[in-house]
Amino acid sequence: MAFARVVSFDGVSSDRMAQMRQEMQGSERPENVPTTEIVVLHDPEGERSLVILFFESEDDYRRGDEVLSAMPASETPGQRTSVAKYEVSFRMTG
Repeated sequence: MAFARVVSFDGVSSDRMAQMRQEMQGSERPENVPTTEIVVLHDPEGERSLVILFFESEDDYRRGDEVLSAMPASETPGQRTSVAKYEVSFRMTG
Protein backbone atom coordinates (compact mmCIF):
# COMPACT_ATOMS: atom_id res chain seq x y z
CA MET A 1 0.00 0.00 0.00
CA ALA A 2 1.24 3.49 -0.86
CA PHE A 3 1.35 6.43 1.54
CA ALA A 4 1.41 10.20 1.15
CA ARG A 5 2.96 12.86 3.35
CA VAL A 6 0.95 16.07 2.98
CA VAL A 7 2.57 19.25 4.29
CA SER A 8 1.07 22.73 4.28
CA PHE A 9 3.02 25.98 4.41
CA ASP A 10 2.10 29.65 4.91
CA GLY A 11 4.08 32.71 3.86
CA VAL A 12 5.05 31.29 0.48
CA SER A 13 5.68 34.06 -2.03
CA SER A 14 5.78 33.61 -5.79
CA ASP A 15 9.46 34.56 -5.71
CA ARG A 16 10.17 31.79 -3.19
CA MET A 17 8.29 29.25 -5.32
CA ALA A 18 10.26 30.30 -8.42
CA GLN A 19 13.50 29.93 -6.46
CA MET A 20 12.53 26.46 -5.20
CA ARG A 21 11.40 25.37 -8.67
CA GLN A 22 14.77 26.37 -10.09
CA GLU A 23 16.64 24.57 -7.31
CA MET A 24 14.57 21.39 -7.67
CA GLN A 25 14.76 21.27 -11.46
CA GLY A 26 18.53 21.63 -11.37
CA SER A 27 19.12 18.79 -8.92
CA GLU A 28 18.43 15.11 -8.43
CA ARG A 29 15.95 13.75 -5.94
CA PRO A 30 17.62 13.18 -2.55
CA GLU A 31 18.55 9.51 -2.12
CA ASN A 32 17.64 9.54 1.57
CA VAL A 33 14.01 10.52 0.80
CA PRO A 34 12.57 7.45 -1.01
CA THR A 35 9.63 9.16 -2.74
CA THR A 36 8.01 7.95 -5.93
CA GLU A 37 6.54 11.36 -6.74
CA ILE A 38 6.44 14.91 -5.39
CA VAL A 39 3.60 17.35 -6.14
CA VAL A 40 3.89 21.00 -5.09
CA LEU A 41 0.77 23.19 -5.18
CA HIS A 42 0.88 26.97 -4.71
CA ASP A 43 -1.77 29.61 -4.00
CA PRO A 44 0.06 32.84 -4.90
CA GLU A 45 -2.71 35.16 -3.68
CA GLY A 46 -2.95 33.45 -0.29
CA GLU A 47 0.80 32.80 -0.15
CA ARG A 48 0.15 29.17 0.78
CA SER A 49 1.64 25.94 -0.50
CA LEU A 50 0.76 22.28 -0.22
CA VAL A 51 3.42 19.61 -0.82
CA ILE A 52 2.41 15.98 -1.39
CA LEU A 53 5.10 13.30 -1.32
CA PHE A 54 4.23 9.74 -2.31
CA PHE A 55 5.93 6.65 -0.86
CA GLU A 56 5.65 2.99 -1.92
CA SER A 57 5.57 1.57 1.61
CA GLU A 58 5.16 2.54 5.24
CA ASP A 59 8.88 1.89 5.79
CA ASP A 60 9.77 4.32 2.98
CA TYR A 61 7.35 6.83 4.51
CA ARG A 62 9.01 6.53 7.93
CA ARG A 63 12.50 7.02 6.49
CA GLY A 64 11.40 10.01 4.42
CA ASP A 65 9.46 11.54 7.30
CA GLU A 66 12.53 11.41 9.56
CA VAL A 67 14.68 13.21 7.01
CA LEU A 68 12.03 15.77 6.07
CA SER A 69 11.09 16.54 9.68
CA ALA A 70 14.73 17.35 10.42
CA MET A 71 15.02 19.66 7.40
CA PRO A 72 16.11 23.23 8.26
CA ALA A 73 13.39 25.88 7.85
CA SER A 74 15.56 27.65 5.25
CA GLU A 75 15.06 24.69 2.89
CA THR A 76 11.24 24.73 3.05
CA PRO A 77 8.86 26.88 0.97
CA GLY A 78 7.66 28.87 4.00
CA GLN A 79 6.43 28.33 7.54
CA ARG A 80 5.26 24.72 8.00
CA THR A 81 1.73 24.71 9.41
CA SER A 82 0.81 21.02 9.30
CA VAL A 83 2.07 17.56 8.41
CA ALA A 84 -0.30 14.64 7.83
CA LYS A 85 0.04 11.01 6.77
CA TYR A 86 -2.49 9.47 4.38
CA GLU A 87 -2.98 6.06 2.82
CA VAL A 88 -3.32 6.38 -0.96
CA SER A 89 -6.72 4.76 -1.58
CA PHE A 90 -7.07 5.51 -5.28
CA ARG A 91 -4.97 7.16 -7.94
CA MET A 92 -5.53 7.88 -11.62
CA THR A 93 -3.16 9.63 -14.01
CA GLY A 94 -3.12 10.65 -17.63
